[in-house]
Amino acid sequence: MADSGRVNVVFIGAGAVGCFYASRLHHPSHNIHVSLVARSNYAAIQKDGVKLLTRTFGDYTFTPDGAFPSVDAAAAATDGSSGAKRDWHYIFVTTKALPDISDDSSIITPLVGPKSCIVLIQNGVGVEEPFRKRFPDTPIVSAVTVVSAEQTSPGTIRQNRWTRISIGPYTDGLGAENSDLGRRGTECTEALRRWWTDLGGIRDVEPHDEVGLQTVRWHKLCINAAMNPSAVLSGGRGNADMVADDELRRHLLGVMHEIRDAVPRILGRPFPEYMAAPEKIVESTARNKGARPSMLLDWEAGKPLELEVILGNPVRIARERGVEMPRLQSLYALLRSAQAMRKAAKGKLKGGAILTSLSNTLLLSSAAGPPSHPCGLFRNIVEGEILTKKDLDAAMDRMENHLLKKNVTRETAVRLCESVEKELLGVKTGNFESINTRI
Repeated sequence: MADSGRVNVVFIGAGAVGCFYASRLHHPSHNIHVSLVARSNYAAIQKDGVKLLTRTFGDYTFTPDGAFPSVDAAAAATDGSSGAKRDWHYIFVTTKALPDISDDSSIITPLVGPKSCIVLIQNGVGVEEPFRKRFPDTPIVSAVTVVSAEQTSPGTIRQNRWTRISIGPYTDGLGAENSDLGRRGTECTEALRRWWTDLGGIRDVEPHDEVGLQTVRWHKLCINAAMNPSAVLSGGRGNADMVADDELRRHLLGVMHEIRDAVPRILGRPFPEYMAAPEKIVESTARNKGARPSMLLDWEAGKPLELEVILGNPVRIARERGVEMPRLQSLYALLRSAQAMRKAAKGKLKGGAILTSLSNTLLLSSAAGPPSHPCGLFRNIVEGEILTKKDLDAAMDRMENHLLKKNVTRETAVRLCESVEKELLGVKTGNFESINTRI
């Protein structure tokens, strides 16, 4: 937290969501100075700032107080002519939460000081706990967003709709606002609400007490935990497509109700009446044609999934409180296994970058076929299936297009595709082996 005077804010993660909320918090005329730690878009931001094309606030350029290529570079920053090491009063973490891949709490260690407050804008539940364990005396503000934004090119952000951000203090997840730590977290929450609303013009900043904010997290989980893994495990179906299928719709409602019924036993407080019931969520989803969950997009791109914070943590947190969530646990077990098997398959590949690209393309193509074509993770998985030309046609088309985009000549691309098709044609997948895995 800052004394009266200059407030130094740093965002770790300069993606679409981080840049949008950072831009509405940066007010040098009020002594609030926001910096960014960027990676892939660092050069663009360092040169031209962040270009924002927004539905809510028009188009503008956000020039951060500082742009840093790493956390260490931000930690080494000094304040003005004094040359003193800069105190970072608010440290925002807006990266994807992947605790099975990296510990974000350790990454920000060089930035955290006695005047710091940590702000977490991340999906899922249980994201705060690693930070609380590492920084037991540092106030934490937890945040949940409802915003549609994308980075259309390095350093250019488009906000399509919505601006809502819910914020609240975090001590232990069950509410200890009366403690000194809770009081300081509440003060930070109020400061952020004031700055975003009064100075940044965001009209739907929603402050909550600790348990209230956690109910917001778990309510968003109703959507994420139902839609995201199911889209992957159903073979690549979008949200509206899933709710149009009677059995999938029943499954999605079952997951949402399981979470809704468990929340009062986990948090000691039910969802407020104003939060949409599962039936309303599904009804709204049916109208949102073409939407594809972020986890599905990550799966198709071969990226790590937010598996632990969306599925693993909820199952473990519920179990610690004597609550079993069998639907969520099944999704977690299946998707964790699928991710591990794919990772192991990739590890066996040898050769250069083209071979890796071909493998990813083939995995994508078989997972992304239309719903009427019986492909995806679980097609004929029990007794195996002899691969036919029909099975491979779509995969080979996508593979050829992928190679052409990589500037491989058409003749070479065709020859490679024919070679791969010849090798796979007539091959029988093994018992409990999906077509994806065989390809």
